[in-house]
Amino acid sequence: MGDRVSVGTTRSALIEQGHWLTVRDCKRVLVVVHTVTFAQRLREVFELLETDLRIQLVFTVAPHAFGNGTTEFLRSLGISTVPWEDARRADFDLALAAGSRGVHELRAPVVRISHGAGQIKLLTDVTALAPGEPRPPGMLSRRHLLHEGRLVPAAIVYAHDRGLEELSRSCPEALPVAHVAGDPCADRIMAGRAGREAYRRALGIEDGQRLVVVTSTWGPASTFGRLDALLPQLLSQLPGDGHRVAMLVHPNVFAGHGTRQVHGWLSSCRGRGLAVVPPEADWQAPLIAADWIIGDHGSLTAYGTLTDATLLLTAGPRREVSACSPAALLSAVAPVVVPGYPLAEQLEYAAQLHRPGQYDHVAASLTSAPGQFHRRMRSLVYHLLGLGEPARPPLVAPPPPPPALTRWEISAGSGAA
Repeated sequence: MGDRVSVGTTRSALIEQGHWLTVRDCKRVLVVVHTVTFAQRLREVFELLETDLRIQLVFTVAPHAFGNGTTEFLRSLGISTVPWEDARRADFDLALAAGSRGVHELRAPVVRISHGAGQIKLLTDVTALAPGEPRPPGMLSRRHLLHEGRLVPAAIVYAHDRGLEELSRSCPEALPVAHVAGDPCADRIMAGRAGREAYRRALGIEDGQRLVVVTSTWGPASTFGRLDALLPQLLSQLPGDGHRVAMLVHPNVFAGHGTRQVHGWLSSCRGRGLAVVPPEADWQAPLIAADWIIGDHGSLTAYGTLTDATLLLTAGPRREVSACSPAALLSAVAPVVVPGYPLAEQLEYAAQLHRPGQYDHVAASLTSAPGQFHRRMRSLVYHLLGLGEPARPPLVAPPPPPPALTRWEISAGSGAA
């Protein structure tokens, strides 16, 4: 997500708080990172705190099935981590987390931050539900908010008022600590829309060329899970000199299968100009720069409604998607890829149907507080820490200029892990 620099930490000094520290008497905030995806969302929060001399950030990587690459991603930001076992035994003034696993063990008030474009995926483990009880989205479920009947978070942050409405049905005892702060990704995309042409130039999109961005969440029903039916057709039908194709793949795909394996599966695309954006890169600029977005039920497709791109959906798992989510709203109105029909023709047809503002109701479902996430989030965290806020507004910067797509093209040497 660009070149913003974060505070680094060292293990012994920050856990033991020894007398040798130069800056003392700080409020200590533990940032609990489970995956690269969670790290990217938490970055929007801890960067609001890291310049304050009254606050010391400490980072730890908690166990998670998709945790591969998380430590390396944090290291690329200049962040070193303390072991999870040490972090969960130490005392902190506050903890920030986007995931739920293990946070009930922490010795600190926990702030849970929602991630992604609304609450899309329904709870998969239904063993704790009563017969006939509706399946709530994961972060709205009692399973993810309670531990042995005790409410774990001291604060829960949602993007939209809809989250509070659903929470009143799924876990009403969590309502007193629930807050609506908005969506940082939506805010940054809106801040970057004016720079669309600059992003296109940075990506290497030449005059007259058009950019097709393929997005994929993770799981067997994702675009990536059915790549053999989409990418080869797309790359073979689009004229290479007039089109560029980039793919945005959920970090969980890389974490679950490994970078080398993902690139190996895409090896048939070598020489066809496919650019695969790495999981640690900023994905917002390519989305803003796109002429078309072909996507599934994942968050990035929903965020595409904030851009000028023409949208085209792949068939999704309707029973696994919350009916109130932006993904469900989008699936009810956006054109869908027709198997066996030339994709190039479908793209042109979708472009003819595209009208400005046709997805405004979907975009409005992403956040109830457009442009307000950083201001509201900082106010909440400083309130919980018992500190006055800095006397300046937080910056909502647009996405940074991306590298050229040629840097990310699938080639013979791109399979290294």
